[in-house]
Formats: sequence, C-alpha cells, structure tokens
Amino acid sequence: MVRHRGIYRADGSILVGGVMSLRSPLSRVLGLGTAKDGTSHWWGQRVSGMALAVLGLWFAWSLATLSGFSHPEAVAFISQPVNALLLLLLSLTMAWHSYLGVQVVIEDYVHSHGLRIASLLLSRYAHVVLAAAAIFAILKIGIGA
Repeated sequence: MVRHRGIYRADGSILVGGVMSLRSPLSRVLGLGTAKDGTSHWWGQRVSGMALAVLGLWFAWSLATLSGFSHPEAVAFISQPVNALLLLLLSLTMAWHSYLGVQVVIEDYVHSHGLRIASLLLSRYAHVVLAAAAIFAILKIGIGA
C-alpha cells in the first residue's frame, strides 16, 4: 500500500497541507473531480435568462401595442428591420437557454450512460433545427415581404 503525504486521522480522513481532504488518495492521484465547466454553464444560463427577460418584455409590449393579429399585420410587423432583428435575437436566445436547461436536466436525471449520450445529442440537434427554422421563417417573412 502506498502512503500519501499528509496526516492520517483516526476517522480515516487525511489532513493535507493543513486542510482536511475528503477525497480518496486514488481520486487525488487520478485527478478525478470537477470537469471545470460548470461556471461557464452557470453564467450562460444567467446571461441568457437576463437577455430573455429584456427581449420577452419587448415582445410582450410589441404584441400589446399591435392594432390587430391578422396575417398582413404580423407580416408588416416582422418586415420592420428592428423587429426582425429583435425577433431573431429572441429566438436564438430562447433556443440557447432552453438547450442549457434541458442539458442540466438530462445530466442530472438520466443515469444510463448510453441513454444520456443519446438524449444529449437528440436535444442538441432538436434545438439547432428549431432555431434554424425560426431564423429561416423570420428572414423569409422579413426579406420577402
């Protein structure tokens, strides 16, 4: 058995560098632990959530101020460049935020490795397809109107 540097306590824990370590010696040697990408994922969710709040307020205000909801009025609304741009931003941000949230749910609650990988791939492709469809529809209406 290999003895590691540190003070071994009666309860089996190891005091390393003056700080008690709850990790096993094997996990410290193998470097197992955090994947170190949780912070960027967390920030991505928060920033996209704030962007969705602002864009969602704009969208709700825009719908409230529309004179009617007929097809020609909707096409005229999307044909305005600022509205088309903000709708594109709303669609892309919504798809990204949704993807991040679904990814967390899959990683936390799908325990079978193969099913987790398949679910993550399906989620990514579904979000990309839906975002591409939204972009296509907005650009087609905005440019073709």
